[in-house]
Amino acid sequence: MSEQTHSLEAIQDIRRLMQRSSRFLSLSGLSGIAAGTWGLIGSWFAARRIGAYYDDYNRSGYSLEAFIALKQQLVMMAACVLALAMASAFFFTWRRTRRQGLSIWDRSARQLTINMMIPLATGGLLILALLRTNEWSYVAPLSLIFYGLALVNASKYTINDIRYLGLLEIALGLICTQYTGYGLYFWAIGFGLLHIVYGFIMWWKNERSDAS
Repeated sequence: MSEQTHSLEAIQDIRRLMQRSSRFLSLSGLSGIAAGTWGLIGSWFAARRIGAYYDDYNRSGYSLEAFIALKQQLVMMAACVLALAMASAFFFTWRRTRRQGLSIWDRSARQLTINMMIPLATGGLLILALLRTNEWSYVAPLSLIFYGLALVNASKYTINDIRYLGLLEIALGLICTQYTGYGLYFWAIGFGLLHIVYGFIMWWKNERSDAS
C-alpha cells in the first residue's frame, strides 16, 4: 500500500512538472482585481469627460476642435488605463513567481504573451483605423471581442479559467454591437467588473493559502 502511495505521488509530481513546463500557472488573481479597478476608474473619468463635452455641445453647438480634443483625451485615458493594468499585472505576477522561486519569463510565459498579442494587435490596429475615420460606434464592442479572443487564444498556455473570462468578454462585446450608444457601460462591465470578479475567484482558489 505504501509503495502504491509513493507511486501515485511520483506520478502526480511528474504531471505537475509537465504541466508547469507547458503552461504559465503563476498568474496572480490580484492582477485581475487591479486591472478591473483601473478599468472602473478610467470609465468614470471617461463618463465625466463625455458628459462635459455634451454640456458644452448643448450650450454652444458642435465644435470640431472640441470633438477632436475629446477623441484625443479618451484615447489617452484608454492608453493610461492599459499601461496601469499591464504594470499591475506584471508586478503582482512577478511577486508571485518570486515567492514560488520561478522565472517570470520562461518558455510558457513567452508562448502566453505571443498568443495573446496576436488578436490584441489585430484588434488594436482595426480600432485605430476606425478612429481615423471617426467611426466610433463599434470601438467598444470590437475592443471587448478582440480582448476576449486574445484571452481564449492565450488560455492554452495558462490556467483554464482565462478561457471562461475570454468567452464572457466576447459575449459582452457581441451584445454591445446591438447597444452601441452604451459602449462605456459595457466597457465598465467587461474591463472592470468582470476582471474584479475573475481576479477574486482566482485569488480565492490559488493564492488564499499563500497569504495565510
